[in-house]
Amino acid sequence: MDKFSGQKRAGAYLYPPIEAFDQRMIDMGDGHQIYVEQAGNPNGAPVVVLHGGPGGGCSPAMRRYFDPEVWRVILFDQRGCGRSRPHASVENNTTWHLVDDIERIRTDLGIEKWAVFGGSWGATLALVYAQACPDHVAYLALRGVFLATERELNWFYGGGASAFWPEQWARFRDLVPVEEQDDLIGAYHRRLFSGDLMEETRFARAWAAWENALASIESDGHAGEAPAEYARAFARLENHYFQNRAFLDESQQILSNLDKIAHIPGVIVQGRYDMICPPQSAYLLNQGWREGRLQMVRAAGHALSEPGISFELVRVMRQLGQNHGKYGL
Repeated sequence: MDKFSGQKRAGAYLYPPIEAFDQRMIDMGDGHQIYVEQAGNPNGAPVVVLHGGPGGGCSPAMRRYFDPEVWRVILFDQRGCGRSRPHASVENNTTWHLVDDIERIRTDLGIEKWAVFGGSWGATLALVYAQACPDHVAYLALRGVFLATERELNWFYGGGASAFWPEQWARFRDLVPVEEQDDLIGAYHRRLFSGDLMEETRFARAWAAWENALASIESDGHAGEAPAEYARAFARLENHYFQNRAFLDESQQILSNLDKIAHIPGVIVQGRYDMICPPQSAYLLNQGWREGRLQMVRAAGHALSEPGISFELVRVMRQLGQNHGKYGL
């Protein structure tokens, strides 16, 4: 019997927790070792899950969006975070290193073509990877689209979102002197990489708290204090990527290269009230992506755990799993 319940209350529609059947470290040969795991059906349709951040890491909960009898689920911790090593390191850590890592994982696991599932930064990485390696992507399942443009960074770190969350913005902004507040990414960068562990941790927790407070539509603005080790990796990596504008050649790179993925089918699941990655980016992506379909979720924000977001993602992957042969999976 299909384990998908079809009920739209929190957690009811997710598949039961499943154990990983394979866990390994892959040495990338440049100082980084990447943690990779597989769960579900070893002979099933392959799907790689790209976590957010950068720096968020993968979790067992991410396995629950896939029928374990149908899918071979591959998750990994991107460079510098989770169980990958060295922890919180930005050396040899760019978007293009991550694209190479994804390809290395694919070839090591003997996969010719797979579905790619990613949200937020994971959606950014999924799109960049698909544009670089279109012959190996059968389907794109994206959530909370972030295109790594200057417009989006200005929205979140330049005061746009502050119109909705002024108290949380003030706490985030006022940790740095007034004369540095016109470039908060740069101001935080100097402190997250100061070499003073206490200062780095303090600013890392503030960086993470600003984002976490806005993640859910149900948020009351109190995100809690993230564990020091997690916060430091998350904030340093995310800030490193944003300081370098995701290492893309130009701000509109993803939209400018949609012809490379025009033939790849996929879906965009987007919360209507996403405060971190507003719907404009999902709309623009959908307008230029011939085979993409936009599913706007009302009364939902950014987080993967939002009931409406999770419901749609499980539904999409359930339908794809039932027809995976049609997509060459």
